[in-house]
Amino acid sequence: MNKKIVLAVLLVAALVRAEESMDKMWGSSGTKAGASKAERMALFRDGNYGMFIHWGLFSHLGGQWHDQTFYGIGEWIKRQMKISEADYMALAKDFNPSDFEAREIARVAKAAGMKWIIITSKHHEGFAMFKSAHPFNIVDATPFHRDPMKELAAACREAGLGFGFYYSHNQDWTAPGGSGGPAQNPDGTPATFEKYFREKCYPQVQEICTQYGPLNYIWFDTPGKMPKEFVMELAELVRKTQPGALLCSRIGHDLGDYASKGDMEVPPRNIEGDWETCDTTNDSWSYAWYDQNWKDAREILLRLVQTVGRGGTYLLNIGPDGKGRVPPQVAKYLVKAGEWIKRYPQVVYGAGPSPWGHALPWGDVTTQSNTLQLVVFDWPADGRLMLPGLQTEIASASVVGSGVSVKWTQRGTWTEFRVPAAPSDRPASVIAVQLKGAPKADQTLGVYPNAPANFIVEFAEVSGAEKKELRWMEKFGEWKFATQAGKWTPAGKAVWTVNVCEPGDYRLDLVYRGEGRPVWKIVTDEGVTLQNQQAASTIYHAQPMGLLTFKKSGQHTIAVSLVEGSDKTSLEALRLAPAE
Repeated sequence: MNKKIVLAVLLVAALVRAEESMDKMWGSSGTKAGASKAERMALFRDGNYGMFIHWGLFSHLGGQWHDQTFYGIGEWIKRQMKISEADYMALAKDFNPSDFEAREIARVAKAAGMKWIIITSKHHEGFAMFKSAHPFNIVDATPFHRDPMKELAAACREAGLGFGFYYSHNQDWTAPGGSGGPAQNPDGTPATFEKYFREKCYPQVQEICTQYGPLNYIWFDTPGKMPKEFVMELAELVRKTQPGALLCSRIGHDLGDYASKGDMEVPPRNIEGDWETCDTTNDSWSYAWYDQNWKDAREILLRLVQTVGRGGTYLLNIGPDGKGRVPPQVAKYLVKAGEWIKRYPQVVYGAGPSPWGHALPWGDVTTQSNTLQLVVFDWPADGRLMLPGLQTEIASASVVGSGVSVKWTQRGTWTEFRVPAAPSDRPASVIAVQLKGAPKADQTLGVYPNAPANFIVEFAEVSGAEKKELRWMEKFGEWKFATQAGKWTPAGKAVWTVNVCEPGDYRLDLVYRGEGRPVWKIVTDEGVTLQNQQAASTIYHAQPMGLLTFKKSGQHTIAVSLVEGSDKTSLEALRLAPAE
């Protein structure tokens, strides 16, 4: 046989074996080159729930440096405690997460009902949690000498979970030229961002995109003022090497596949398009020894359902400690929440947003085709579950899991469901409402006869004052959000339009902050007026204003104005609760 033909046959056979080997390593989840956005988005849109993991060299410190505790998000301890590059990098020699078990983390995620895991391959500190050509990595610089990312990627494939990497592409506090890093190279020459990008960032992204099988996500973070041409190179690299992977918007320059909202932010109203919110199980993203403010199963589920109800996807973070262990409280409440999800998967997976566009006082709503899933966290004590403004005719209603049918009556624009005296499940019960058409609702805020309601400034019409979203940290990295009305003029007003189910007396509180003793005035369209002076504090706090009377049911307006107060007076919300 001709030698050229023999060589060609051998080459083809080698290529076939290589492809079979790659298929075996990657499993059935590999995505062909040229994957459409719809193919890339399938897991994101149907799963609605994933695990985020912040784990790095900072986990070894656990929020403490030289016997001094840093009361802020632990992954920023190097920057906030002003630890030198030399001292910080020297920590690696003692970093030995010998209790890390990839399969255990995958088991917890699976039991929690999560559909994928995204983990920090390199955070702002610059330490790679994978085998890299750059020496500052967990395999070469620590006594651990293992690649936990390879182990976790394999565990996720084994468990049927999606997998992806977080990579801080702009900030790098230990690499010369990285944003926030040393301004000089070791030889004393000026460091440049391009040198950092060419010698560390791009090669490491190439490593995580080619060494761990098919990925579902590459989650870049904090692009800052990173030049667009570098961001485009990274996006092209991911598209070429990982055609099935999604890029979140934090890559920068509008090159992401979906939007990532602010840290710890569950939006108050529905948002169109593909988006996620990333949240964490306590206050810190990475492990901090003192932070025991864990979210329990109820809070996890409430924030998950509210996110899905707003049309989004929930990415919930855990922070393993320096030994690689998941804090037991985290695993406990994640699994407990997962047991609830297993009973009501239709509430989360493939679920659509609420037609009301916002949360309701007793819980929230997600949808499946023509079915409303009423997720009731606060079960009505009087057996009346009130729903305002439903515009689609009801075919049937039942308590999911109990087989109990629920009767309903119309009261003007309100629907009253007569529910059992006790909830069927905890921390929330689910009532499935089958409709005779697509779900439609009047999104006017409801004033409930049997439940307190919170009306935030986000839903008010504001004039003569500045309506603006504020973001602040009460501890470093612990983000808080409020759309508020401030910078009041004498004619300033915040006006809410509301739908009152039953006339009567309602106790009214205002949530505000400022200084001194502001005087507020509240007037309804029926001419009912409240005016009161109460103290202010530097944080948003609810202060009682008095009893507000509605003379008849139906649509009304409530106008709030500042009669006396400083330019620092800021209104966040109005609260109404039926008087008993």
